[in-house]
Amino acid sequence: MKKLLLLATLPLFVACQEKGNKNETNSQATNNTAQIVEETSTEENPLNISPISHATMVMQWGDTIIYTDPVGGAEAFAGQPEAQLILVTDIHGDHLNVETLEAVQGGATIIAPKAVADELPEAMKASVMVLNNGEETTVMGFTVAAIPMYNLPESPDSRHTKGRGNGYVISKDGMRVYVSGDTEDIPEMRNLKDIDVAFVCMNLPYTMDVDAAADAVIEFAPKTVYPYHYRGKGGLSDVDKFKNLVEGAEVNTEVRLLDWYPNRS
Repeated sequence: MKKLLLLATLPLFVACQEKGNKNETNSQATNNTAQIVEETSTEENPLNISPISHATMVMQWGDTIIYTDPVGGAEAFAGQPEAQLILVTDIHGDHLNVETLEAVQGGATIIAPKAVADELPEAMKASVMVLNNGEETTVMGFTVAAIPMYNLPESPDSRHTKGRGNGYVISKDGMRVYVSGDTEDIPEMRNLKDIDVAFVCMNLPYTMDVDAAADAVIEFAPKTVYPYHYRGKGGLSDVDKFKNLVEGAEVNTEVRLLDWYPNRS
């Protein structure tokens, strides 16, 4: 496994930004950050993963380039290959930024829940494939399934209500990748099967804590898990603790740590 460190200056959206209501607590910050390319591509695992920041990454899966939750402006993706598929999970500002989406879309297909599509300009809506919880589609040889993501206990006024946003399971050639979006350790996560690579959030008070994330991961036991989206009100979550909890359990799950927030406490 090789890691390549490339310095850049990127806008970083921290935590899960509420839009126009009493829960709005977050702001945009600009700091030096970095992209770390984890070269994991093999015949069995054809993924190259480039964290951009927080929930935003570039995933090269074989010959296909997938962006998740692109934010940070076009400059955040300088030097990256152009997206062919873009997955957007939710309406909050650390997952949906219309200006960034317009800047990086090119000819890419966007998959998003209806709540996200409703926030987009009319000219962009025609290129969006709307996928809601429990639905799936096939695009470019991939099967993309929308998985619920929500806070517990369920409440109409929670930050993330069930049915609004999507996690995703992306499958191709027998390989399955899970992107959690903003969620807690919900039954739909715990009941996942045969996940090869998982990206799991952990940041209070927006999603879940490290212990809950570890407990859920131990239950659905992906082959590999990457903590991501792990900055909350109290700073960065203890991903080393997460790694120790998961790898200390009786499951064959490898925890890989990438630096999604360089130069930040």
